[in-house]
Amino acid sequence: MKPVISVVGSINMDLVVSAYKRPSAGETILGKDFQTVPGGKGANQAVALSRLGAEVNMIGRVGEDELGSNLMRFLEKENIVLNSVESVTDVSSGVAVITLAEQDNSIIVVQGANEYVTPGYVQKFEEQIAKSDVVLAQLEIPIESVEETARLCHKHNTTFILDPAPAQELSPLLLDYADYMTPNQSELTHLSAIGEMTLEQYPNKLIVTGGKDGIAYFDGSSIKRIPSLPVTVLDTTGAGDTFNGAFGYAISKKKDVHAACKFANAAAALSVKKMGAQGGMPTIDEVRDFLCINGKERVAEWYCKS
Repeated sequence: MKPVISVVGSINMDLVVSAYKRPSAGETILGKDFQTVPGGKGANQAVALSRLGAEVNMIGRVGEDELGSNLMRFLEKENIVLNSVESVTDVSSGVAVITLAEQDNSIIVVQGANEYVTPGYVQKFEEQIAKSDVVLAQLEIPIESVEETARLCHKHNTTFILDPAPAQELSPLLLDYADYMTPNQSELTHLSAIGEMTLEQYPNKLIVTGGKDGIAYFDGSSIKRIPSLPVTVLDTTGAGDTFNGAFGYAISKKKDVHAACKFANAAAALSVKKMGAQGGMPTIDEVRDFLCINGKERVAEWYCKS
């Protein structure tokens, strides 16, 4: 049976520029390429989950514009349930401007319709949240709405995974009600600058992703590290979202933190081999194949085809 997973978050159109380097302040450079691709951390995680085989409900908003229509069509093609996505009149859809350079990315997000994913809007879908095996959220919608999502998950004993990106101060409610938090190293540094946050404080709950440096978490007795997998990197955009989607999928299948991290690590590695936040997101068979041919230490029975 497919796990039922809801994603509460942003739906954006990504405007992606590739260049040999990032421009300095006041500098103009020539780029290599430009693409318009669907994105938004919420939508990205929904696509990652759907490709892995989950039944995915998206809770979010788009503008009543061409970008919004295109985003809805794309999500529908990815078999994502859109009953909880409504358009906002006279407001643009969310946009992310992404620069790819030096094997990494930098991103500016304009929230647009995502600002209208309010606490009241989230409350409309309490029944859906209650019926979900897992709920994922990020911070590209108002943080009050993420807090409401956490509260509803806590009320209904639904597993809640928080991707604290873009980094900002987290309330005690979020820190308490999140079953898992998945910052990257930069986001953890930002959170620690606001108030000390260490792996040891949140055993089997705080999962830190480090790109080429792999994954780290504290299991209650020692810090566990899972190394990155060797792949040819084309575009790192969406790798973190792929990790979150795959991690949520594994958790919904009742896997432990270590197994979920290894599975998500492999999915994220595959995602960077293609262009676009969603373009490289793998299927469940692709992740299984990748794990099962890349060393016995990365193989567990549930990964491999029977």
